[in-house]
Amino acid sequence: MAMPGLKDPNFSQTVNCICEHSSMGAFGLVVNRLHPFLTAKAIFDEFNLRYREPLGSIPVFWGGPVHEREVFILHGPPLQWEGSVRVSETLSMSNTLDVLHAIAMEQGPIAFLIALGCAGWGPGQLEAEIKANAWMTGPVNETILFETPVEKRWEEAMKGIGIDPSLLADTAGHA
Repeated sequence: MAMPGLKDPNFSQTVNCICEHSSMGAFGLVVNRLHPFLTAKAIFDEFNLRYREPLGSIPVFWGGPVHEREVFILHGPPLQWEGSVRVSETLSMSNTLDVLHAIAMEQGPIAFLIALGCAGWGPGQLEAEIKANAWMTGPVNETILFETPVEKRWEEAMKGIGIDPSLLADTAGHA
């Protein structure tokens, strides 16, 4: 979760689900910013996928400023899709057509979000930003990802790790 002092407009008050983190860097998806004008219909149409009509109105998330034209799907079970990256025991990230097609036909995961773009950090960059008090970390919470209203996700994610967001300052102290 972005701390109040993080002034980068790309990440101010965002909640990111980190999908991969290694010595090579980190990759995640912003899960609390909706794309300003796209719905799933635009994604399905772009890939010439048939879809069940009600699914066309599913919102699309702005996943981050990297690869903004690529589609990423954060989803619950079933988790084994072509090219899936396991995020947790019950969560995967995919960006292949098989899962998107299954979602379009209501044969895919029940819990999911579709995002355009992602967030990325180079080797050691995310760790340095955490140390500089730009980010607060906590375990992934699927209730927040898939059930909490988008506009409440940052606040609920903070509360989920025991922090009252109204008590946070935008500067860090160093003892």
